[in-house]
Amino acid sequence: MDVIDRIGAVKLWVAAFLASVAGLAGGSIIANRTVYDGFIWRYFWGPVAADAHNAQCAVNDGESVTYGYADAVCNAAPPDAFVATPGYTAVSEVGYMIVGLFFLLGVFLLLRRLNLGHNRNLFFGLVPFMLFGGVLRVVEDANDHLMTTEGAEAVISYPTNTLLISPVIYFTVFFITLAALLVSVALSRRDYVDSYPKTLGLIGSVLFVLTFASLVIVSVMRDSVGFYPEFLLVTVGLASAIAYGIYWLADRFAPEINSGTGYIGLLVIWSHAIDGVANVLASDWWDVFGLPFGYKPKHPANATVISITESVFPASVIDVIGSSWPFLLIKIAVAVAIVWLFTDEFMEESPRYAIVMLMAIAAVGLGPGTRDMIRATFGI
Repeated sequence: MDVIDRIGAVKLWVAAFLASVAGLAGGSIIANRTVYDGFIWRYFWGPVAADAHNAQCAVNDGESVTYGYADAVCNAAPPDAFVATPGYTAVSEVGYMIVGLFFLLGVFLLLRRLNLGHNRNLFFGLVPFMLFGGVLRVVEDANDHLMTTEGAEAVISYPTNTLLISPVIYFTVFFITLAALLVSVALSRRDYVDSYPKTLGLIGSVLFVLTFASLVIVSVMRDSVGFYPEFLLVTVGLASAIAYGIYWLADRFAPEINSGTGYIGLLVIWSHAIDGVANVLASDWWDVFGLPFGYKPKHPANATVISITESVFPASVIDVIGSSWPFLLIKIAVAVAIVWLFTDEFMEESPRYAIVMLMAIAAVGLGPGTRDMIRATFGI
């Protein structure tokens, strides 16, 4: 602690960031095939590039990168080549978790430097940006969908479209949100607005509405893009009923669960309910809504839950209730357990840290959940 106080936490964070970048850059130069191709490209950039090219895989043979649009091409890759497919792996998820925690620390230090984060309304002001991030991701899904189904020219081409693909989109939305936060705070401190969280929420809401409206316009103008508002309504309705039902039951029978977070806890549970319900409906009940196809999870955790469910329950049961419903139960249980940890004492002693953590917890549910929900709403 003496070292941190002497040097400064912000300076140490910046030094750690620069050292990490320098280490990876140096390793990529000295041992390119091992560090860059075998680690950075294979687990992080390769899946993003494959997704950005709307390919089934990307193959790095050490000399060049080729993209495969059929299983035969991916399976025929040389044995010494690195093959990356769109989505996540256990290695990449752990890596993103570490990077995410590191940047959360940076957000905490930034808020402390700006003397922000004590106001709980900051959390509510950031919720529209979580919705905006999910809808923005669907813009890239629509871009790929139109190229695949109609042979249309890409509106957002490579490498620009990588800014809208997970996990890069998290950084894209982060910097947009940061800019909006700084503008809102500046306006508030100059007395142009009464409350910076309200201004922040308004900016996020406008971004969300404009992005969603662009998808509605595409659905009207393009035959291959549908519109299934009933999926949106059912997902939001079910998630809201589940989240509020749990919040009400906790308030009545175990008030200590909600006592620290209040309505913030309700929104955290709702965020993960959106993710869980959207996954279940899009995976197992897509035909009920008339969607053109079912959706498969890209996260290893989701796929593992489905695999275990299918191995435990007989096919006759799976055909009736589906195989992804345990994912919703797990999401809700984990969300409630996390909210429970944020007691009155914790919220009072470390309000800024608590708000930052709760924002992150809500975002990892509401961002992907919104993407799944809106993507299914437009059948893309």
